[in-house]
Amino acid sequence: MIKEPRYKICSEGDIPQILKIYNQSYIEHYLYLWTDHGENYMKTNFTKEKILSEMNEDDTQFFLIYHEELPVGILKLNNNKAIDKTRDTNYLEIERIYFLKEASGKGLGKSTIKMVEHLATNENKKVIWLKAMKSGDAVKFYEKQGFVVTDQIDLSYPNVKDEFKRMVLMQLPLN
Repeated sequence: MIKEPRYKICSEGDIPQILKIYNQSYIEHYLYLWTDHGENYMKTNFTKEKILSEMNEDDTQFFLIYHEELPVGILKLNNNKAIDKTRDTNYLEIERIYFLKEASGKGLGKSTIKMVEHLATNENKKVIWLKAMKSGDAVKFYEKQGFVVTDQIDLSYPNVKDEFKRMVLMQLPLN
């Protein structure tokens, strides 16, 4: 039987743990995407100042994901953010969902998507949406959870390898 993860809403005091999981999971899963092994992306996005700035944005929420009492993942949600970046109370964006390699294959991703669905349904959202690398396994995972590809975009970050610039926008319509 899979033990369900526990979710903790993050505050400023959790930033060191968020950064630790961000950096470790990024190193474990995403360095192959970059010509500089993700160095510029991580230096720009994985800082205390950047996380604090994101935490202070309206409608943004971070969660630490625990499995067997150990922090193994991070979830970042943007409430009321539509796909076209406008404010729309019908939408919930999953901006980041990172897990440490040791947590992979334990059903935590599926449980986390179900938790987000529950949250969104309780807040009367119509759609959960996210971006995923077209070339990765994530698209198949999200499709199994009910998401559908609705569009494609190219990443504009410097140092992304050309073959990995394409991303898909995916939506999960809610009843």
